Amino acid sequence: MLNQITVRGARQHNLRNIDVSIPRNSFTVVTGLSGSGKSSLAFDVIYAEGQRRYAQTLSAYARQFLDQLQRPDVDAIEGLSPAISIEQKTTSRSPRSTVGTITEIYDYLRLLYATIGVPHCHKCGRPISRQTTEQILSSIMALQGEGTGGDGRP
Repeated sequence: MLNQITVRGARQHNLRNIDVSIPRNSFTVVTGLSGSGKSSLAFDVIYAEGQRRYAQTLSAYARQFLDQLQRPDVDAIEGLSPAISIEQKTTSRSPRSTVGTITEIYDYLRLLYATIGVPHCHKCGRPISRQTTEQILSSIMALQGEGTGGDGRP
């Protein structure tokens, strides 16, 4: 798998034959002046092509239920995976809502970090590993008599 998404010759809307490389496996922010083509690049080129390629993998029956996006006006796009997009709109959610909670990607990120993350003790910094009930009980019993009062009381 390529380590970047490469777009060559993008001419969608106000893009004028641009070439761009975007690193994969990272969060990338596209910034620029109003009318500079940020949304055209992000939504009309990258997202549209990612969604279009994903839809091609589905059966004809499944594709009939999707709103198909047109192929963007580009020479080539390489290293592209299926994509999600977040609409630029205001919502009537809680003031504590974030982009992650509104789009529900927050739940997937929590699952990702819980799966690949390694918890550490906040006091000593050592990794915390999974233990069986018997291992936990054995550790607790080994502490008997080491309470704060010195007499076995907590």
